[in-house]
Amino acid sequence: MTDAFSRILAPLSRTGLSLAALVALLAAPLTTGCGSEADGSGSTGRPATADQQTGQPQPAGAGQVVRTTQIRIGGVEVTAEIADNGELRGQGLMDRDSLAENHGMLFVYGTAEVRSFWMRNTKIPLDIAFIDANGVILNIEQMEPQSDQNYFSQGPMMYALEMDQGWFEANEVGPGDRLEF
Repeated sequence: MTDAFSRILAPLSRTGLSLAALVALLAAPLTTGCGSEADGSGSTGRPATADQQTGQPQPAGAGQVVRTTQIRIGGVEVTAEIADNGELRGQGLMDRDSLAENHGMLFVYGTAEVRSFWMRNTKIPLDIAFIDANGVILNIEQMEPQSDQNYFSQGPMMYALEMDQGWFEANEVGPGDRLEF
């Protein structure tokens, strides 16, 4: 096993993610195409969009399909779209009118760092949970639509989960709760 692979696998394995689930999660972007994106993601086409009526993810075009996964956060099951490359993370939930119930977007990074998010071109008020490499929620921030304000993690984070504003409070999910794959 290479050092780079070990550095990625070690923090993910502490979250309870099985090797098979990790391979499935990471293999999908490698098979979507061989574009020449600046971030080296290899993805092609434009980012995913959502059906305006249901908020459900829709195919992104050019062969790219929105990938989702079932996760549990604080014991509550959620369907999460996976944003694990620069293109998908950059698009985020921009230009959506709504999210389906118990649906969100999981941002996945290869390293744990303090990061910030903003809401430019995002129409939906959202909450964001910043989650460390062990899958533990560090902090949750309420983000206002169409804002360039930066919302920061309160420590090094490897994941972020965006949900409809008020979702975390309504489901009694908070700092210290755990993300489970």
